[in-house]
Amino acid sequence: MADLGLEDFDESGGPAMTEDDGGDKAAADLAPVFDVPVNISAVLGKSYMSVSQLLKLGQGSVLELDRKVGEAIDIYVNNRLVARGEVVVVDDRLGVTMTEIIKSEDAGQ
Repeated sequence: MADLGLEDFDESGGPAMTEDDGGDKAAADLAPVFDVPVNISAVLGKSYMSVSQLLKLGQGSVLELDRKVGEAIDIYVNNRLVARGEVVVVDDRLGVTMTEIIKSEDAGQ
């Protein structure tokens, strides 16, 4: 069975018609899912340690991550890798700029 993305369904929940099928796809078709909450995570990097090492951490501790400075961060939606991006500062707050969208077959998830 082929994996279908959100863009493959219409309002009724059935497969959507594409422009090739004579149907028009529009953002309005997604209106029913606009209010569905999603969990978004921007992962700067990972680190693995034992519980004893974790308990030794305190204020001011430096935790080495598996990424280098300037390397892209991973952006997950509901624990699924969907994009890569860069950390930016906007009005003294951290944000993320998406620089690459990951197609589901490229995500390796």
